[in-house]
Amino acid sequence: MRLNVENYLTSAIEATKIGGEILRKFYRRVKEIEFKGEIDLVTEVDKFSEQAIVDLLSSRFPRHSILAEEGTVTENDSEFKWIIDPLDGTTNYTHGYPVFCISIALEKSQEIILGVVYQPMSDELFVAEKGGGAFRNGRRIQVSKVSKLKRSLIVTGFAPSIVKEPTQALRIFSNFLGNVQSVRRDGAAALDLCHVAMGHFDGFWEINLNPWDTAAGILMTMEAGGLVTDFSSESYSIYQPQMLASNRLIHEDMRQIIVKNQ
Repeated sequence: MRLNVENYLTSAIEATKIGGEILRKFYRRVKEIEFKGEIDLVTEVDKFSEQAIVDLLSSRFPRHSILAEEGTVTENDSEFKWIIDPLDGTTNYTHGYPVFCISIALEKSQEIILGVVYQPMSDELFVAEKGGGAFRNGRRIQVSKVSKLKRSLIVTGFAPSIVKEPTQALRIFSNFLGNVQSVRRDGAAALDLCHVAMGHFDGFWEINLNPWDTAAGILMTMEAGGLVTDFSSESYSIYQPQMLASNRLIHEDMRQIIVKNQ
């Protein structure tokens, strides 16, 4: 029997919309930009969005734990944990490139049971519930049926840490270029996974990911009929950095290119 998550889902959607309103309000008006690393940005907007989301969820579910990108971490005696990215695509946001989102997932006993991703500029709301399917603005979505790698459009991301050791990521990227129709790199992993779920992209891979980057997106992909694993074809955990997601049909072909170029 599926867990009844309606109350959780309603709150997650409300929280993403609140965060989305903050992102719209400050779009092209960012005043404070800090560096968490050499090229890893955080703005006051990330922090405003996170605080608003955390305030809402913690007020409604005070016993739940929280793991959010910009530092809000609470560990309570609960099987539930909210995993939050208040602004996925901060670099895009600071440059006025309208590809960014808010991502919220709920984990129960280390299993993701719901995910919500909201793109405020296009007003796209992606929702997935474990065992209940994946939806965009209320309409069910499904992964693509492309079965040949050579005809696939795939997407990847480069974490800020790539500046320290770019060799492996660039080698894999280069080898994909000769084996697929094309590769995209949009800079927002949660949205990338939603577009795999929609069938816009046929596959996605990345080397250095965090839980908040993928928690909602992996459920979206799987509930849309896709497959998500690590590079060894084992089950993926949001607490590990390497991830491969696809429409299932090109999964092993993608994996082979990755493992041969690691």
